[in-house]
Amino acid sequence: MAQARLNVDLPDGPWVGEVSRAFPEARIQVLSATPGDGAGFALVKITADDIDGMLDAIEAHDTIEEVSVMALGDGVATVQVEAHAPLLMTAARQAGVPIEMPVEIENGVARIDITGAHERVADFGKTLRGVGAEFDVEYVQQRLNPGESLTERQREVLFEAVERGYYDVPRTCTLTEVAEHVGIAKSTCSETLQRVERTIVREFVDDLPRNPIESDSGADTDT
Repeated sequence: MAQARLNVDLPDGPWVGEVSRAFPEARIQVLSATPGDGAGFALVKITADDIDGMLDAIEAHDTIEEVSVMALGDGVATVQVEAHAPLLMTAARQAGVPIEMPVEIENGVARIDITGAHERVADFGKTLRGVGAEFDVEYVQQRLNPGESLTERQREVLFEAVERGYYDVPRTCTLTEVAEHVGIAKSTCSETLQRVERTIVREFVDDLPRNPIESDSGADTDT
């Protein structure tokens, strides 16, 4: 499973890209969002010097159905927005990957964190490019669940070793102490931890792509 952060240059059309470019010093945080059959719904926090002007620009945008101000303070507003063309959520739904909230947008660029199978992460990138949204990849990393590949006994020894400080730097527990707490011979403990370490490292290396988004799309990472 891959975890990626993308910086997406939003195309013209959706309100969030156009309004944020019109107010480049402002910050938009999408706290939650739900795509609908037509319009999408989002709870958005806006921080701007000209908060009233920005709210007027959002309400006047062609894609906006409704804007409800939930809270308004000095330079900060939280609003609920109903809008057509919810680009990011639509792309995520088509690719089958969740977007982690909040999504931050400044000057037309959205910072997006996604997690999913390599193929779905790659599909998300293709979908974005298909609607004219270019992006660069800030990072891609492997998110593992190595516990699924370990036996119950291996997990028991590993948890004991971690909790006792065997993997601390410097170590606060010896291999002999781990073995005594688990109730096995030192040699058995050593062999068990070696198998655990090999399983985790191999899973990480075997499944770790250099860049699942760009390698599948054939583009460079600084596109």
